[in-house]
Amino acid sequence: MELYKVLILALIGESIWETLKLIWNKGKVSVDKIGAILIGVLLSVSTGTDIMNLVGVPIFIPYVGTILTGILISRGSNFVHDIINNMNGIYMERKTRISN
Repeated sequence: MELYKVLILALIGESIWETLKLIWNKGKVSVDKIGAILIGVLLSVSTGTDIMNLVGVPIFIPYVGTILTGILISRGSNFVHDIINNMNGIYMERKTRISN
């Protein structure tokens, strides 16, 4: 596996963990956050959207990539846009190093 893929996995892993931590807030379960995650996962699974496939990281367990994508989607468009920009930055840096 290439280094940039490891960096992207680290970014995705941290983003998912930070999202899941929002379920439990100040000693209470956040029904709103659970609802957002369920809707995000439903949208992702029903459309087959898989961020791991997008970045070229194969997932060997069916639906894991789409479920993780749904969790990320639950954070909203600005959050997903920021993640994609960060991943693109990692990819472009790698591409620049290769071409030099």
